[in-house]
Amino acid sequence: MLASNYPHNVNAMLRYTLKRLLSLLISLAIASLVIFATIEVAPGDPAFFMLGINAQEDTLAALRVELGLDKSKPQRYWAWITGMIHGDFGTSYQYRTPISGMISARLWVSLPLALYALVISVLIAFPVGIYAATKRGKKGDLIVMGATQFGLAIPNFWFAMMLVLIFAINLRWFSAGGFTSWDKGVFSALKSLTLPALALALPQAAILARVMRSALLDVLSEDFIRTARAKGLSRRQTLQYHGLRNAMIPVLTILGLQLSFLLAGGIIIEQVFYLPGLGRLIFQSISARDLIVVESVTMLLVFAVIIINFIIDLAYAIVDPRLRARS
Repeated sequence: MLASNYPHNVNAMLRYTLKRLLSLLISLAIASLVIFATIEVAPGDPAFFMLGINAQEDTLAALRVELGLDKSKPQRYWAWITGMIHGDFGTSYQYRTPISGMISARLWVSLPLALYALVISVLIAFPVGIYAATKRGKKGDLIVMGATQFGLAIPNFWFAMMLVLIFAINLRWFSAGGFTSWDKGVFSALKSLTLPALALALPQAAILARVMRSALLDVLSEDFIRTARAKGLSRRQTLQYHGLRNAMIPVLTILGLQLSFLLAGGIIIEQVFYLPGLGRLIFQSISARDLIVVESVTMLLVFAVIIINFIIDLAYAIVDPRLRARS
């Protein structure tokens, strides 16, 4: 029976993967058009911004030719998108350096920060969500739900400033901003990322704890849980061997989405803590009218979000055959 179903399962998974891949490519194409169109309609001339108000018209024209700004928007879009496909993100208007080098240098700040924040979020949310589910309707559950609601309500930039005030200014346990290079040691680098990671992790931990509680409560009401208890397993054993495993599917989905958010949503936190990451690069490039950098970095972040969601979809289809059947 299993052998006879195997080709069908493989074909269904292949169809599902191809459909998701097509959706991914369409999403990337639409995102690139929206990003390019939105940034290009912004007022101001990058060449005029770079040379100042006293620049001569012939100098401005020469700089526009050098930067490729003399071409039509469709030509510039095509050159930009084909360059990215080949790994060439273009050259910064402001710094005259390859954007790929600027991105790779700052990715070593933004990516570890996102992963660090995700780890903190998991370490907080999992035990809190499990505790709330096991104390459903009791005082402990109410306290946890109130705390998570508070965590969702606090803006992360306000929480970041409170962390700086308490742990950097008053207690002097951490620096108020900046980043210690990885060359000076992993511990020093992680220490400089701790407060920003905490500021990013708090709202995500509140969301994840609520999802964990909800998923676990749904599983604990299933018949197989009552069967496990009837066979003599303790409440803790039932939770450990049957409850958590089955509750992890929606939780892992949320984890993937949170990683996407943490990668793309750290602009404000990087500004507060003066971190040389991708978010700060976008902010600085907007201020300097360095449009090609803004477009390329934004597209890279969108690409990362879409790829992560694509991987989540495939993983979900592997563990839940019903999704493959719908394809």
